[in-house]
Amino acid sequence: MPQIVLRVRAMQKNSALFLDLFSIPLFAIALTASSLACQEQAAQSKFAFEVATIKPAAPLDVQRLAADVQAGRMPKLGPEIDASRATYTYMTLKDLIALAYSVHSYQISGPPWLGEERFDIEAKMPDGATKDDAPAMLRTLLEDRFKLVAHKAEEEQKVLALVAGKNGPKLKESATAPAPIDVNAPLKPGERQIDGLDGPIRMKIDPDGTVTMNMGARGTIIQKFDSQNQSLQFASNGVTMAGLAEMLSRLLLQTGGADSRQVVDMTGLKGNYEVNLEISLADMMALARASGMPMAQRPPSSSAGASPVPEASDPGGGTSVFESVEQMGLKLEERKATVNRLVIDQVEKTPTEN
Repeated sequence: MPQIVLRVRAMQKNSALFLDLFSIPLFAIALTASSLACQEQAAQSKFAFEVATIKPAAPLDVQRLAADVQAGRMPKLGPEIDASRATYTYMTLKDLIALAYSVHSYQISGPPWLGEERFDIEAKMPDGATKDDAPAMLRTLLEDRFKLVAHKAEEEQKVLALVAGKNGPKLKESATAPAPIDVNAPLKPGERQIDGLDGPIRMKIDPDGTVTMNMGARGTIIQKFDSQNQSLQFASNGVTMAGLAEMLSRLLLQTGGADSRQVVDMTGLKGNYEVNLEISLADMMALARASGMPMAQRPPSSSAGASPVPEASDPGGGTSVFESVEQMGLKLEERKATVNRLVIDQVEKTPTEN
């Protein structure tokens, strides 16, 4: 999922926050996926890595991570796949399952500990395999080593509906629709192309910590951490409401824990828009709970049919996620909707030995 640069002292203090903002659940930073049809075909032939090792991930060197980002270098986190090797670095089991089944992490229904322990995987691709085969091979590996059993289902669940506010949206429509990414075009200096669930993403980190994610026809998102205002800033151009709903789903998954609800676009808006959000660091600090740091619990949801109560924020710039949405003339309402889920029937915490 976006990279944020804090001063080294601040990063040491809030290392879990920094790490999770780099981590895979936010904005699918380095997701590698093929089409569902390709995966089903691969599953039938039981594609598998030639050899693979799974190890618990070592703690990250936060100072080194900060130095890499400040120098504009992409940290080695998440999946890296080519024709000969596949590596998955510092990833939770939940992230690995999302990759294997081509779903978003917030679509997975399973035990809460899926997002706690992190693993490093190194695997050798068999001769003739391509990166499109990797998800099916990863699925086989998880089935064999973690005894994973899962199935896809459509379920009616409580969701957060993204709807127009009482006085209507306050959104500026983009002057032009964004163009798809030309995968054959040369990369710009410092730019890296990664494969997301919904298509390629071209990402660049500037020395000041600004991250630009060009998602082609889905728009561009620029993310930056403002250490003075203690806020996380998002500036988006050409983004659809479905894209905004996905971004909010990922933010709320991180800030609210396992009981966060998926955000579903019900605005009826079909255009591409300029979207600006500034989220307080206090809200984002709840990210650390996913890494085991003791944090204040989120206030309980309000009564059915009403908007959830925003989480209290410490002094500083930015607002809560819910308040930021309301400033755009939109609203998050609790509703029920049929959503696609990946239901975990069985999984082990610890993999079998290499």
